[in-house]
Amino acid sequence: MAGAKRGSADKKQISRRRLLIGGGVAVAAGTGALVYQEELSRLWWRVPGIDKQRNEGAVDQPGAQWIAASRANLRYADRPADYPIDRVIIHVTQGSYDTAVRVFRDPLHAAAAHYVIRARDGHIAQMARELDVAFHAGNREFNERSVGIEHEGFVDKPSSFTDVMYRSSARLCADICARYEIPVDREHIIGHHEVPGATHTDPGRHWDWDRYIRLVRKAVVTRRDA
Repeated sequence: MAGAKRGSADKKQISRRRLLIGGGVAVAAGTGALVYQEELSRLWWRVPGIDKQRNEGAVDQPGAQWIAASRANLRYADRPADYPIDRVIIHVTQGSYDTAVRVFRDPLHAAAAHYVIRARDGHIAQMARELDVAFHAGNREFNERSVGIEHEGFVDKPSSFTDVMYRSSARLCADICARYEIPVDREHIIGHHEVPGATHTDPGRHWDWDRYIRLVRKAVVTRRDA
């Protein structure tokens, strides 16, 4: 049977992961360099043709709806093992929730955030796993170290920022901060406009930072006491 032949052949082959790890250690030993096997093991999934095992439709945030962004708009990773996460970046879509979801699914858009929040009811769509690097900040280093949250609305329309959206976003942000031990302050929860080299102005002058940070801190306490 073909299956039996395949199984027999597999036993004789060295997996690509073992080859990468073992080969890296052997080369390092030959050159006298000190290479840790644990570090190399984190790189195995980057070998072409290998993807880290994932559960289809799984979300990091309970209650979020999974809507996958195009893979062209993100980079598979293994955060925080390979890139520590120490920032949450706040965005405003400059358009509707539906438009944001549509363009993040478009491979030609070249950008996506991890989350999109709808204004009228605070509904959360997760479009990229937190372990992956989403192209949302316009800065490679900040993409690698952050989680991006998009909010439906326009920077010049304060009515865009509804109470239910603020509260939904604050709970999400609090959970992200708890997952990665991110301090709840303005140094670690920032606007897109604060990213080095940013050309965007969001979330804009109408975004109430004092209110938002207060809500995030309240959500952290509620989460801890639950």
